[in-house]
Amino acid sequence: MLLCKKIRIEVSEQDAATLEFMQGKCRGLYNWWVMKLRAGEKWDLYEAKRSLQESKQHDPQLVQVYGKLLQEVYYRLHGAMKAFYRRVKAGEKPGFPRVRPRHCFFTLCYPAMYIKIEDDKLILPTGGGGKHGAKVYHNIIARLTEIPPEGYKEVAISRDARGNYSASFPAERTPKPCTTDGVAAFDVGVKTLATGVNEQGRIYTVEGFKGSRWYNKQLDKIRSKRDKCKKKSRRYLHLRKVYKRVFQKKRNKQRDSLHKASHLISHNLVERTIVVGDLSQRQMVTKQHRERNKHLNRAVYNE
Repeated sequence: MLLCKKIRIEVSEQDAATLEFMQGKCRGLYNWWVMKLRAGEKWDLYEAKRSLQESKQHDPQLVQVYGKLLQEVYYRLHGAMKAFYRRVKAGEKPGFPRVRPRHCFFTLCYPAMYIKIEDDKLILPTGGGGKHGAKVYHNIIARLTEIPPEGYKEVAISRDARGNYSASFPAERTPKPCTTDGVAAFDVGVKTLATGVNEQGRIYTVEGFKGSRWYNKQLDKIRSKRDKCKKKSRRYLHLRKVYKRVFQKKRNKQRDSLHKASHLISHNLVERTIVVGDLSQRQMVTKQHRERNKHLNRAVYNE
């Protein structure tokens, strides 16, 4: 079983600027190829890799980026194109590879054999030096906040919206046999993602879905503007589309949080049997259960 452990790392301002530089160049190379493919260029992985030297002559700053990171760009785009062809063949929505925006951090993937870990320090190499000229950016030295797993295959450096950097270590792990025959039951919710109890009476709670208040505020604003418009007008129809789009984003984020919560529950509990119940908001307002739910809610609120 392959598991990934994500560890937060602490980097200096100079090393953070180096990471920003390298990910910016990798993102630029990726976007350049995406635009070429959109213009009708035929994709071939090995032909694209052979063109890297020409790209370095066109942009000399690519020399300062570690070579394995640039090679990973081609493999990432190759995976995106294979998925695109597979969806086209299956008759699904194609979803051509997109141009990565500037504010989106481009994940840097280092093979395990090219990095070093000394105590709690993670050393990441950079480009330059040797026949390519002087080395402008020194190796990145980051401090690990946790102990990495043994036998990891590669290290993926990423950054969250708050500017914190983290390193992900995927490694093989043998599944542990279950040592108990207990049963745990979970009820999936909205604000509290899951609440459960086992046979011994222990209560589990999984928090995590944040942003519902922000989405509700946006939906209220859009609904207020829509209600002031004349029905079936152009602005009314436009606001209705915007409302549906924002509501779908909220539902997608909620479903993603519930999926992660169920994955966490199934992998961390020691009970052999796990029962998860889900009652969506759409099911709660169906015509056949609407009156019964009103009665039940009224009884709960009266108590």
